[in-house]
Amino acid sequence: MSSAGNAGNSSASSGAVRTILVFSHRAPVRESITNAVGRRPAPDVGRVKFLEVGGVAEVLAAMDSGQVDLAILDGESQPTGGMGLCRQLKNEITNCPPIVIAVQRRDDRWLATWSQADAVLVHPLDPLTAAETVADVLRGGVPAVRH
Repeated sequence: MSSAGNAGNSSASSGAVRTILVFSHRAPVRESITNAVGRRPAPDVGRVKFLEVGGVAEVLAAMDSGQVDLAILDGESQPTGGMGLCRQLKNEITNCPPIVIAVQRRDDRWLATWSQADAVLVHPLDPLTAAETVADVLRGGVPAVRH
């Protein structure tokens, strides 16, 4: 893996729709993430579209394609969790797109830090916090850990 992502190349002023990959082996978790973030996390970052995937091979292919602007990975996904996958992606993809990890327990935030995630969300997801975090990451900022 060595491709670069689109992060930072899209802009709201150009009307570009940004792609957010959402990974979990459970469809209800993917749905809760997409519902919390929404189609327009903030006016200045424009609209987003979601690429929902349930398998690691799909994540690797999508991230390697360079078409993903941001990824949100389920830290509890099975058999491969989002935290280990995040660390792999960050170490293998040059200019890896930003990655947000969604964890079930507030105490797991340190693991998300180990994984080199750009931000962390804690379930249950608050729509305002999720949208703000995604918007901050898409802007290129480093948000505080949100919960």
